[in-house]
Amino acid sequence: MIFRQLFDSVSGTYTYLLASRPGGEALIIDPVLEKVDRYLQLVRELDLRLVKAVDTHLHADHITGLGALRDHTHCITVMGEQTKADVVSMRVADGDRITIEGLSLDALYTPGHTDDSYSYVMGGRVFTGDTLLIRGTGRTDFQNGNPRAQYDSIFNKLLRLPDETLLYPAHDYKGDTVSTIGEEKRFNPRLRVKSIDEYVDLMNSLNLPNPKMMDVAVPANIRIGLHQDDIARKGWSVSAKEAMDMRGRSDVTLVDLREKTERERHGVIPGSLHAPYPALQENLDAGGMLHALAADGGKRIVFYCAFGERSAMAVQAAQDAGLKTARHIEGGFDAWKKAEASVVHRSACSARSGRE
Repeated sequence: MIFRQLFDSVSGTYTYLLASRPGGEALIIDPVLEKVDRYLQLVRELDLRLVKAVDTHLHADHITGLGALRDHTHCITVMGEQTKADVVSMRVADGDRITIEGLSLDALYTPGHTDDSYSYVMGGRVFTGDTLLIRGTGRTDFQNGNPRAQYDSIFNKLLRLPDETLLYPAHDYKGDTVSTIGEEKRFNPRLRVKSIDEYVDLMNSLNLPNPKMMDVAVPANIRIGLHQDDIARKGWSVSAKEAMDMRGRSDVTLVDLREKTERERHGVIPGSLHAPYPALQENLDAGGMLHALAADGGKRIVFYCAFGERSAMAVQAAQDAGLKTARHIEGGFDAWKKAEASVVHRSACSARSGRE
């Protein structure tokens, strides 16, 4: 396995790059905007393909690199379903799994530092964001933080992991790079409390100054780049209502870009094909399923995903591949449901992708 821990000295942020093998798919956790060029250089040097970028929560001390990485690599951006960030491609809930080739991370909803904080467990490692730090815990006094929720997240979720689990936080200001769950149980001063009320009193008495970047970082991280606006200006998007009117037409094929777990959890648009986004290019290339459907005046492809970001990138790729009638549903499956359109909770037809 490839594992790299990268550091931004300005914000004290740790970023993690993961892959199962050289030449394979990669995932990055908590990227910092100013370090994006370095991440991309490392991805090239290790012969990797970045397919997912994850933020553990909405950061207040730096601007995330999610949007820039998406624009450079067309990767899927991932955050928890509670996030207020407006263009996250995939939103996960407690117990969901994030997968790339050869690796998977289990999502743990661990609110308290913020209301959208998640930790991610991978084998003998846990990436805790700002929930549980090395010999500390994340502050709980802004962004809907809650010390009671954090106590529950730490004591009833994270500390129940095996003691030997390696703990990798999103921040450290002392130079420590890794700990274990067992070490934090023994040596973390914030965890030496006898009750939840004692922990709440401790956190409420910290009186810390706001992060220096807070007024800039939070608004920027909520709006990390509306890719869909560019697609709409080009005339390549349709509304959920327009897509409803198209469904069932012999000259139109709706294509679901989401992953299998998203479809199982939320349902699908009846009659749509399944062509997962990571396999998009092979499906668009000559000989691919989507190319065969849409080439030479064939069917009009209408892509959709969870919220419209993957489908916006997909319609751009389809246009680049010469499929000029391709469109996408603006706002994705979320907009479809809000329009009270029909949804089914069963397997739909799947385009060949080699991924299911």
